[in-house]
Amino acid sequence: MINFYEVNETNKMIEKENLDVRTITLGISLLDCIDSDLETLRNNIYTKIKETAKDLVATGEEIEKEFGIPIVNKRISVTPIALIGGAACKSPEDFAKIAETLDTVAKEVGVNFLGGYSALVAKGMTKADEMLIKSIPLALSKTERVCSSINLGSTKTGINMDAVKLMGEIVKETAEYTKDNGSMGCAKLVVFCNAPDDNPFMAGAFHGVTEADKIINVGVSGPGVVKTALEKVRGENFEVLCETIKKTAFKVTRVGQLVAKEASRMLGIPFGIIDLSLAPTPAIGDSVADILKEIGVEHPGAPGTTAALALLNDQVKKGGVMASSYVGGLSGAFIPVSEDQGMIDAVNAGALTLDKLEAMTCVCSVGLDMIAIPGDTKPSTISGIIADEMAIGMVNQKTTAVRIIPVIGKGVGETVEFGGLLGYAPVMPVNRFACDNFVNRGGRIPAPIHSFKN
Repeated sequence: MINFYEVNETNKMIEKENLDVRTITLGISLLDCIDSDLETLRNNIYTKIKETAKDLVATGEEIEKEFGIPIVNKRISVTPIALIGGAACKSPEDFAKIAETLDTVAKEVGVNFLGGYSALVAKGMTKADEMLIKSIPLALSKTERVCSSINLGSTKTGINMDAVKLMGEIVKETAEYTKDNGSMGCAKLVVFCNAPDDNPFMAGAFHGVTEADKIINVGVSGPGVVKTALEKVRGENFEVLCETIKKTAFKVTRVGQLVAKEASRMLGIPFGIIDLSLAPTPAIGDSVADILKEIGVEHPGAPGTTAALALLNDQVKKGGVMASSYVGGLSGAFIPVSEDQGMIDAVNAGALTLDKLEAMTCVCSVGLDMIAIPGDTKPSTISGIIADEMAIGMVNQKTTAVRIIPVIGKGVGETVEFGGLLGYAPVMPVNRFACDNFVNRGGRIPAPIHSFKN
């Protein structure tokens, strides 16, 4: 039973250590909105979201006041739009019109982001999937709050290399469409392997077809809390280190459980999962990189970094599952570059490279996240980076993702400003050798042998 004593115990974490509930995300199924007429479909989508989410922001603000727990974002995720628009959309431009409808209703209900402009193409693409993917540059250039995600592979099905090749081109095209805004469109676009159906974090959130009609998922974050706890056991052995992380993660998750249950009760919508992800922000003291430094590496990227991150991720998950029976989403440690001042410092110091980040993604919760690269990077190179990350997820039976931003007009050493939680990023160098012949083969990389467990 969660009680006010536990909430009071977190006051110091909230006031001094940047503890917050990063997001309350309302998942909404749009399956009952499907229609063969585009305008009817758009109206159905608008009405369903407006009615379901009308009290979301006010409820989050009321919980903030009642418990004194900051809730940074209120968000919506919807059924992948490739599934919803297939009967009505005859062109990529038709799909982009749905994106505009999503953006309009997101603004009206007051959420900061809406995820689900998505397609699931791990094994193959339908015509609707392909049209949605080709509409992404236009859709993200015409909207402010819509986020897009594409699942390109899974441990069960392998990697759809046709989709990987296409997404390299789409990422580059999205960068071009939004070049006047630091290629910002790419910050709202992520590609996945093994994407979860219940992730509340953007840009990858969508409402999976296995979910109920509507659901409340909550994402909690507390890198500063973990770092402060580790400062108290500096120099102790690994057993003490691990126990400290685990106990701290337990407390943070309990806060999220309280908020989720209260939001569920007030909105009359079932509670889904708690996502305990150490998601950093650009704020000083809210950094996963600083935790890694506290564990003992001089900078992220130094020898030992991957082991330290593996330890951190595992203990966070262990603490979370003890605190709630419904831990889901991604849950672990995020390592975005632009959103973590410590990661930015490591890049600027020369300690952290794209290759080392890729190695770290083998043990983190997501993958290559919010990384700025030179604007003249070839689409095939972007596809190669995506393929590498999809392979890590497929073989290791974990979620991996790529959110990479080729910043048009900028080169290595320059910086790009995104603002807000997205922060700013130094443009990182990319391996200059080509992979065109690999990417252009076409077809599908088969699933690994250990995936056959039926």
